[in-house]
Amino acid sequence: MKNKRQDFLTKEPLSRQVYDYLLTRIERGDYAAHDKLPSVRSLAEQLGVHRLTVFKSYQQLVHKGKIYAKDRSGYYVMPCTEKSVDIHNNLHSSTSVRSITGADTLTIQQLLSPVIPASINFKPPVVSSPLRTNLLSELQAYQVDYQFSKALIDPALLPNAYMSEYVKKVFDLYPKLLGTYSTVQGDEELRLSLAEYFKNRHQFFLLPEDILITSGALQAIDLVARLMIKPGDTVIVERPTYSAAIDIFRQQGAHIVTIPMLPDGYDMDQLEAIIRDHKPRMMYVNPTFHNPTGYVLPASKRKRLVELAEEYHFLITEDDTTYDMYFEEEPPLPIYGYDTEGVVMYIRSFSKYIAPGLRIAAVLCRPWLMKELLTIKSLADGGSPLLGQKIFLHYFTSSRMQTHMEKLRIALSLRKEAMEKCLAGTTWEWISPKGGLDLWIQLPKGVSSMELLRRSLALSVSFVPGPFCDPDAVHHSSSIRLSYCYTSERQIEEGMLLLKTAYDSLVRST
Repeated sequence: MKNKRQDFLTKEPLSRQVYDYLLTRIERGDYAAHDKLPSVRSLAEQLGVHRLTVFKSYQQLVHKGKIYAKDRSGYYVMPCTEKSVDIHNNLHSSTSVRSITGADTLTIQQLLSPVIPASINFKPPVVSSPLRTNLLSELQAYQVDYQFSKALIDPALLPNAYMSEYVKKVFDLYPKLLGTYSTVQGDEELRLSLAEYFKNRHQFFLLPEDILITSGALQAIDLVARLMIKPGDTVIVERPTYSAAIDIFRQQGAHIVTIPMLPDGYDMDQLEAIIRDHKPRMMYVNPTFHNPTGYVLPASKRKRLVELAEEYHFLITEDDTTYDMYFEEEPPLPIYGYDTEGVVMYIRSFSKYIAPGLRIAAVLCRPWLMKELLTIKSLADGGSPLLGQKIFLHYFTSSRMQTHMEKLRIALSLRKEAMEKCLAGTTWEWISPKGGLDLWIQLPKGVSSMELLRRSLALSVSFVPGPFCDPDAVHHSSSIRLSYCYTSERQIEEGMLLLKTAYDSLVRST
């Protein structure tokens, strides 16, 4: 299988690399419309390649409509067609929703301005960028009294007092801690501890060298995307999926293809057909208490997914941030547990249910991928902060950790039940999750979740509308994600009452 493993990192032909380099510079604005590009000769000398290589790349860009040629003059950047978007008039159409979450960059302020009073404002981005706006981040930054858009644990449920004890303990054990950096791969003591944890929990037999510590799961996804995805590469994602992952893959220039996430996972025959047709480089999955649906991929389909990755030579990136948030029985073995050929990169986040401010996550992968991943991590931040790693280490290995987890599961289960009780009298539909942090709600057909968001924010209630979680932005226009983990039971009752008020107002107006 050695060749299969190396396929993941095989470089494209030189002409394709030059094409990607030029396309990236054009799309990020280094060259403006009608700017003249370097001559074939000068660019070939600059990049150290043959002139014919550069010529082929320019011809590809001309064919794609990115540049144009002038006889005896050279190559110039093709101007983009500007499209104005009237959000207020077109919000209810699928075309409008696609523009909101697709290539056209819009801020939350633009999205909500027709309804939200003028006294309520979003701050615009500090730096303009050709990249897609992170709508979820903007939404979560919006100050409301009833926050159901954040899949974060209520700080009141976290071991704050105990953590302060461990901070003191860490400084006693490591008095010079703040005078040094972590290694790029992460604190060796922590990686040894996690290797032992994965062995005892899942029978993963790992060396510390097989584990990379990152500053949260989102950074892990970003690092993997930088490693694996070049402009034009196909990435398969579940539909719906984690909104921020969509943004990251689009920033890398990925061609995103979707597979519907159903209560019992994917239709595996449909998935294989998609794989055959699109030849993906990577598939991003969130198989356990899936964000946003809460569904769990069955063990049989996890095993089959690994077989497909081996057969069709693509990488699986498994995002497992809520594995420990189960209410009844433990979920199936992670997909990584079925991998014998190195086709799975496994991301496990821990800090979310201990101390989100520590931002601790781990990436598990084989050495031939880890080597390249470490290079990218070194350029990103030189290594995650050592202080947070040491604090996490000493709490994670303590006897208090297990007690905390048991209490947290009970508290989250009660909050989920409280939210479901509040919504029981509505015509809304959902499948009660057996773990995780969210309810995935289906509103009656034809009800716009984007319009409901506008009205809800005016009442100081926030949630995630379905189109934010859909790369195509057309399949979940009547769906919403409600996170029950960040607010108390009393706040859930009050917030759901206001949300239903906003919904009733919307229905009466249509």
